[in-house]
Amino acid sequence: MSEPRESEPPPEGRTDLSPADIEALDDRWARAWSPAEIARRLTGVEVPWYVAAGWALDLFRGRQTRRHGDLEIAVPAAEFDQISGLFPGYVFEGVGQDCLWPDPTPEVLAATHQTWLRDPASGDYVVDVFREPHEGSTWICRHDRTIRLPYAEVICHTSDGIPYLTPELVLLFKAKHARPKDQADFDSVLPELSPAQRARLAELIGHTYPDHAWLARL
Repeated sequence: MSEPRESEPPPEGRTDLSPADIEALDDRWARAWSPAEIARRLTGVEVPWYVAAGWALDLFRGRQTRRHGDLEIAVPAAEFDQISGLFPGYVFEGVGQDCLWPDPTPEVLAATHQTWLRDPASGDYVVDVFREPHEGSTWICRHDRTIRLPYAEVICHTSDGIPYLTPELVLLFKAKHARPKDQADFDSVLPELSPAQRARLAELIGHTYPDHAWLARL
């Protein structure tokens, strides 16, 4: 099942990224915050949020296993305004395909799902906030909106309280493209999943990508 397309964001205020701009992004993300830092800054926030992607897998394993090019967290889309004002001195930018909106309007935010937080003093990006679909307290998978789960089943916590996306769902997102780093994450995390987690991952991937190569190993 394919990921639903977002609506086309309005072009007003858009900055297109040149090949040189895109190449420079690695350096601009090199000083991204750690999961511990974003958790400190979001202390007391009642909105359900979690560390996503590769960092989430390392939080599950309890150790950092590779370099991460950025830090990604996710929040319910309708609750974004409850955290967007918690970073004085920083600015959010809307993100599209090879383009940015330095001052995103509500229309831009409604048509995109990524928001990069930038330090204006240095130009560095420090965290990528995904604004994810949901219905109240029900999390909805952006890649397959028939997958709906209570947030209590989606979010795990480290021993010191950092919330992260459960590894089965991280790997479901990674299954879409299965880039080399995604394949490496799957290979390294798979032995650490419980039988129940492996079964759930097989069910999720089988539902969304029934011909996926990972199913043979699950």
